[in-house]
Amino acid sequence: MTVPYVHKIQYYETDKMGVTHHSNYVRFMEEARVDYLDQIGYSFGRMEAEGLVSPVVSVNVRYVKPTFFGDKIEIAVSLSEMTAAKMRIGYTMTCNGEIVCQAESLHCFVDKNSRPISLKRAKPQLFELLSSLVQNN
Repeated sequence: MTVPYVHKIQYYETDKMGVTHHSNYVRFMEEARVDYLDQIGYSFGRMEAEGLVSPVVSVNVRYVKPTFFGDKIEIAVSLSEMTAAKMRIGYTMTCNGEIVCQAESLHCFVDKNSRPISLKRAKPQLFELLSSLVQNN
């Protein structure tokens, strides 16, 4: 179980209406994903040092409620799908106990030359770790 990542909305992340600009939520997802990997003991830096890259294939975001400058968003990260070739990550973002955004990102696995790899074959320990964390919603 991991601790939700917390992001405090900065003034520059808001639009003319004072609302957090929608594009920032994808950045928050990346911050939370990097933090999640740190928490499970397999950092982004370690992955890259081992020649593994996990690019984003797609992103799906559903905005529920606006957030504003100074708000603190808690982002709970969960793995919802894991195969040898891809992983799907879910994000539930809350502010003051209310859901403000729900999202997911789909990632594949490639080597440092951008060639697709089977995580199960290339990094079996990481594959087993991630597979053990999949949550069926």
